[in-house]
Amino acid sequence: MIPAAGSFPPDQEPLLEEPVGSRYSRQKPRDRWHGAYIIFFLLGIGSLLPWNFFITAKHYWRYKLQNCSDEPGPVGQAASDLRDYFESYISIASTVPSVLCLIGNFLLVNKVPASVRILSSLFVMLAVFLVITVLVKVDTSAWTTRFFALTVGCVAVVSSASTVFSSSLFGLSSCFPMRNLQALISGQAMGGTISAVASLIDLAAAADVTDSALAYFLTADIFIVVCIMVYLLLPRLEYSRYYLGSQKESPSLATVPPDSSVEAEAEPRGTANSSFLARSAGIPPLRPILQKTALLGFCLFYIFFISIIVFPSLSSNIESVSKASGSPWSTKYFTPLTCFLLYNFADWCGRQVTAWIQVPGPKSKLLPALVLLRTIFLPLFILSNYQPRAHIQTVVFNRDIYPVVFTALLGLSNGYLGTLVMVYGPKIVPKELAEAAGVVMTFYLVLGLALGSACAVFVVHLV
Repeated sequence: MIPAAGSFPPDQEPLLEEPVGSRYSRQKPRDRWHGAYIIFFLLGIGSLLPWNFFITAKHYWRYKLQNCSDEPGPVGQAASDLRDYFESYISIASTVPSVLCLIGNFLLVNKVPASVRILSSLFVMLAVFLVITVLVKVDTSAWTTRFFALTVGCVAVVSSASTVFSSSLFGLSSCFPMRNLQALISGQAMGGTISAVASLIDLAAAADVTDSALAYFLTADIFIVVCIMVYLLLPRLEYSRYYLGSQKESPSLATVPPDSSVEAEAEPRGTANSSFLARSAGIPPLRPILQKTALLGFCLFYIFFISIIVFPSLSSNIESVSKASGSPWSTKYFTPLTCFLLYNFADWCGRQVTAWIQVPGPKSKLLPALVLLRTIFLPLFILSNYQPRAHIQTVVFNRDIYPVVFTALLGLSNGYLGTLVMVYGPKIVPKELAEAAGVVMTFYLVLGLALGSACAVFVVHLV
């Protein structure tokens, strides 16, 4: 049964609403074998997979930045900084270009076809990852600093291409039913978990660091090729052709963030035409959107500001308190399991919960309180067994269970609260401004990541 439109309180409307009276209800084809759903799920994974593969390969980056040795050698302070603060540097290199790419993609959304933007960004990501894969077997011990600069440059290019890819893909998915949008969101949340699992498998199967990294980055190469293939397959499906063809009769949609709430319902024909004329006449007014979304925007900014400071800059440097024992758990698998896999899985779970529970509501005072409460994660992770420590020598949480619990709570709260805020943003403004509000919420998110990445370098140096 479909609940009546007014049966939910304003602050607790369901995340996914069934379309009522859709213009596509007549003779619409079925998604045979769930082909389009699977394609959007795979493309969702691919949109965030490159970034996750970069940050998850911590063991490999430390190896390359230690002059291709498993043990730290007699390197200078500059090389030590490159190794110990690598996650902070790549966080900055990935988030700052994303701001510019969001602006550029928004300006080009009605000028360059989505297929051109999506395919070009995929080929750019594939080219960069092929370079990274080739460098795995190259001895870079004589040019560690240049290798670091090259890697950071690759991160910036991949992040830029990934931003264009994900935002363009979401614009494309907006003309499909809501279940395909849900597949895209689920795929994005699953990308980090898959990269963490692949890292663990490579660590367990390969005895040599470079062999493990080679298999790891080859996995990324193959998956990007898969994304290219399934995207080319999408318009060949009868189901996809139906909705892509219907898009030509409706207004061109601006790029909307992956977690925003996009109505699956279509407006009456007359309303749609007037909306199209209004939208095509100029840029949507920014001031009323900022006024309506100010509090939610701050919440979104602060959620990702805290998350990017902690993960991976702080959390990936927490070592097992029993590392001296030499056991595989404490030396080889502790960080991949307790940092990367656990965080990404918890983040995915948090996102999935929002499909059934949407509390607190967008106007609740509890929402910003919970967001601000996440500040406590900073001292919790700093006072765990973070290594190396230069200034704060006290370790309060000196058992391995503590960072496990902290990481799970960090991921769950990031996924749940972040998704809620992203969904609420476009719902509290008039319907004709919903898409523009979604774009504004994206900038709040990216701004939080960019400033958080800069602060992460400062926090790590303080510890």
